[in-house]
Amino acid sequence: MKLSLKKLALTALTACALVASPAFAEKTIRLAHLNPDSPFDSHSGAMAAVFKSLVETGTNGSLKVELFPNGQLGKDNEVIQQERDGLIQSVISSSGGMAAHYPLVGVFDMPFAFPNIAVAQEVIHVDSPFGEKLAADIEAKTGLKVLGLLDSGGFFAISNSKRPIETLADMEGLRIRTMTLPTHEATIASLGGQPTPLPWAEVYTALQTGVADGQMNPIPIIAFAKFDEVQKYLSITNHVITPYIWTMNKAFYDGLTDSEKAVVDMAADVAVTSGMGISRIIEASAEKGLPKLGERMEINAIAPEELQKLAAQAQPAVREVIVEKFGPEGVEMLEAMLANIEQAKQ
Repeated sequence: MKLSLKKLALTALTACALVASPAFAEKTIRLAHLNPDSPFDSHSGAMAAVFKSLVETGTNGSLKVELFPNGQLGKDNEVIQQERDGLIQSVISSSGGMAAHYPLVGVFDMPFAFPNIAVAQEVIHVDSPFGEKLAADIEAKTGLKVLGLLDSGGFFAISNSKRPIETLADMEGLRIRTMTLPTHEATIASLGGQPTPLPWAEVYTALQTGVADGQMNPIPIIAFAKFDEVQKYLSITNHVITPYIWTMNKAFYDGLTDSEKAVVDMAADVAVTSGMGISRIIEASAEKGLPKLGERMEINAIAPEELQKLAAQAQPAVREVIVEKFGPEGVEMLEAMLANIEQAKQ
């Protein structure tokens, strides 16, 4: 019987955890993420490559970094559980994966909250007032050390196979794939669409076969996932921007020497900056960004007055979900984010 790549990798990791000496386990950082390993194709690929280089050289080899890209070890929520269990040491995760372990990540999904990418980059960072609050809460509730926060590749756009989205009415009845997040589902439903939650691994096939009419993601993700092969229309909605959250097993981190911790912190900070930069480059790139997608897709921007109509529909619906699902704690976290956004605008 043949084992899948995922099962083989997990078997190997479990064996390492059982038979390796403590010294070996403490000196190897196994870092997992869902995206391509090439540093020129995805921000998490760039982050992982930069982190590995800086950690191994900065510690003179006392810390090794093993990379597991392309979802080799499973879905985001699964690899985070492996990280919490100590089978692996670090994960760069989407908000969808983190939501299973830390539901309050859903406050990022307030539609049209961030006015531009500069404000988003300032707020979605571990050193921002909101980032510090969020990181401390994640650590308190999950036991995971937050190494970095950054946007998931830019603002979300909506692609579909039916028609361009130019007005609120154009959303009516479109089956849009979302992550399994109630906030994302509420956004699409409030705009008249039919939310279709699906795991990432199933999205391309769902679009190809018509199970879903469309999906929403940042431009770099739409590009490397090759959704232009199965989608005709791309509408620049910029309606939400979600974080990628980079974590590390806290017990592992605490077991490092002070000098190793300093190198890990420095390497993660530089790697996050590299990830943000590669996302902006991919967005603008003629080979991989909007110009490339425009060779196959019909791209349109939505007029500001129409975006205001979308915001008026979506924001109350998502706020209601946050109140219902997360209670006063969620509202407090949302208000902290919105306050930081206002501060960053100035």
